[in-house]
Amino acid sequence: MATARGPHAIAGPLALSRATLDRAAGRRSDPEWLAAAWADPRSRVVQVGAGRALGDTDGLRLVPSATAPLGERYLLGVDGEGAAYFAVHLPDGPPPGDSVSLREAGALLPDRDAGLFAHAAALSNWHAAHRHCARCGAGTEVAAAGHVRRCPADGSEHYPRTDPAVIMLVIDPDDRALLGRQASWPDRRFSALAGFVEPGESCEQALIREVAEETGIVVSAPCYAGSQPWPFPSSLMLAFFASSPGGTPRPDGHEIVEARWFSRHELQDALAAGEITLPASVSIARKLVEGWYGGPLPDGA
Repeated sequence: MATARGPHAIAGPLALSRATLDRAAGRRSDPEWLAAAWADPRSRVVQVGAGRALGDTDGLRLVPSATAPLGERYLLGVDGEGAAYFAVHLPDGPPPGDSVSLREAGALLPDRDAGLFAHAAALSNWHAAHRHCARCGAGTEVAAAGHVRRCPADGSEHYPRTDPAVIMLVIDPDDRALLGRQASWPDRRFSALAGFVEPGESCEQALIREVAEETGIVVSAPCYAGSQPWPFPSSLMLAFFASSPGGTPRPDGHEIVEARWFSRHELQDALAAGEITLPASVSIARKLVEGWYGGPLPDGA
């Protein structure tokens, strides 16, 4: 949920923060309960791998555990009726014609399925990239129903990684918003500025540093707006509004190649003319911009 305090608030709901299940963390180390839950005919399974899950934009195609394929399984949670939900990791992913990516479907899926997909994709991505112990190099094993990998050689435990990243919409005294374009993005794509939080750094410090590094703009008064998981492959996006005295942006030319201040009319006109496009509605960046703008925006011509 959005928690901004101040003149602007994020335009919710956030597509990937709509989970409805109890994650049942206390059951992850209970082998008897896990076995019974897997055998329960009410249990359902998400088939996920390579960033895709079986289903389409109308919903995930959940299958009973009895017909689920073999593979690493992860407990995702329990619904209000007591039915358990699992993910089965498919190393090569489900068939492309019968599956969707989270980017494609995240904003369109029902609340339950959006939460299931975000959780399953994050675990699947982490397990695929962390097969060996960081201490001794031995192969690790799945534990705690998919939320730990344990090294049989030295006994160490390894936990899923989440990388915090700040994303911020900077506002000047004329109530204009600062948007930037990365070189790696499609032509004309503009978005809020963003960057990863470095070790030993607070979110507020990261926000101030990233804006200064990328555009030369000074900011203050960060106001937390909300967050959502971004498992591409393992981020948590922490959204802020921030104030700035303004000034001419000076893109660093590396991460940001173009940066501009937009009034609401300028943004609307630029979108209508096809001069720029915005991120998809699955992103928290889009919700920040629309929160400042005051309502939904078109995708651009």
